[in-house]
Amino acid sequence: MQETIIILDFGSQYTQLIARRVRELNVYCEIHPYNKIPTLNKHVKGVILSGSPYSVRDEEAPIPDLSQIRNKFPLLGVCYGAQFLAQNNGGEVMPSKLREYGRANLNYIDQNCPLIQGLSQNSQVWMSHGDTILQLPNNFQVIASTGSVEVAGFQVSEEKTYGIQFHPEVYHSLEGTKLLKNFVVNIAGCSQSWTPDSFIDTTISSLKSQLRSDKVVLGLSGGVDSSVAAVLLNKAIGKNLYCIFVDNGLLRKNEFQEVLHSYQDMGLNVKGVDASELFYSALKGISDPEQKRKAIGKTFIDVFDKEAHLIQDVKWLAQGTIYPDVIESVSVNGPSATIKSHHNVGGLPDYMKLKIVEPLKTLFKDEARRLGYALEMPENILNRHPFPGPGLGIRILGEVTTEKVHLLQEVDDVFISNLKKEGLYNEVWQALAVLLPVQSVGVMGDERTYESVVALRAVSSSDGMTADWSHLPYEFLAKVSSEIINKIKGVNRVVYDISSKPPATIEWE
Repeated sequence: MQETIIILDFGSQYTQLIARRVRELNVYCEIHPYNKIPTLNKHVKGVILSGSPYSVRDEEAPIPDLSQIRNKFPLLGVCYGAQFLAQNNGGEVMPSKLREYGRANLNYIDQNCPLIQGLSQNSQVWMSHGDTILQLPNNFQVIASTGSVEVAGFQVSEEKTYGIQFHPEVYHSLEGTKLLKNFVVNIAGCSQSWTPDSFIDTTISSLKSQLRSDKVVLGLSGGVDSSVAAVLLNKAIGKNLYCIFVDNGLLRKNEFQEVLHSYQDMGLNVKGVDASELFYSALKGISDPEQKRKAIGKTFIDVFDKEAHLIQDVKWLAQGTIYPDVIESVSVNGPSATIKSHHNVGGLPDYMKLKIVEPLKTLFKDEARRLGYALEMPENILNRHPFPGPGLGIRILGEVTTEKVHLLQEVDDVFISNLKKEGLYNEVWQALAVLLPVQSVGVMGDERTYESVVALRAVSSSDGMTADWSHLPYEFLAKVSSEIINKIKGVNRVVYDISSKPPATIEWE
């Protein structure tokens, strides 16, 4: 097993970001709820306590049991974590006279403290807290201060226990990575050996011993996660991996054929299944977004189940589950409220009775993509924009018909191909076209038209959790609009979506 940093989560919006920053240092880490602390074995090198939306003074404030951690492992409390360490050991934490949120500068830094050694005088940090540590316990010493926060950081005497009031994981803490490196490398002693190549080697070895000569079935989507999972499994078990790529009739123009050929060129044992008519039939007469998602999901399961049963003696179902999915299912507050139903093979019925294997379940999406590059996978799959399982079915507002799908495929193709041609495709997180359930009056030549309206959307994001609309050049949007209206019969108006997430979602349905 590899060296590990454990992060105890108190519900902070930044917890996953701490993990990503630690992993960027080539140090493996895991997130666990504060009330579900795992057994800490010899591979655990240190523990980080996250922030929290709670105040340590709240009656329902989360209280971890640190008896197996404190003074046994290097410990770093961040924001709430720091306040908990102070309050729980006899210090005093009170509401701030003025809520401290935003940039601040460390005007005092104890250069003798290994946690903040090497940070610059007046180093910029990011504060986000409503409470302040007014008094430290007797054996705690201040190691950093700002103009308004005396206890911006502390160390416990004779212990590798530290607390900081600011967030080193966010971009605005300019030397946050240096601080985290001080903790995980210099204090916790991690060797920074967790790399894509090491992950590939250990995962393939683990898959070989787990699966042996068993047969595994995997539903491919054309996206990064399932594709990387397939390549890893293929390296481990070869032809015992049976991939099924279902054409639901809701993919982009020519996408089924192009992606299927890419998979075959990668040496995968893949079967393409054209089930588009089944999906169109299942969607007939349905306009509600949730009902459409459920109809598409159920049809996918039926098709996948039928195809899986054609393979003799399958023992395992492989999935491209990634770490955020795992974290969400065991989060401090339980799974979050459903904004939309997600289309995933995870909804397969119990009667399939297959064991689950998830090669990527410890990786974030950007890490899965980096792994794909290390595996020398084709860029057209690794750089593919996120694409929803229900595909164009949720980009056609209202009932889905074959005619509407074909029209939207043509519109989408003009938009996406022009983004690629102009070098803008990799500048945006996700781009899409939406067919609206309205028609508008137009004029073409001397004739009046009454045709469909399409909306174009492009967003910038780092993880899809929040997103801003992409400021594409006006000249580019004018060119795309003109090409869509002139080339695609049935469309006479193009609009551009300038909504951010939140409050809007990236997809319209």
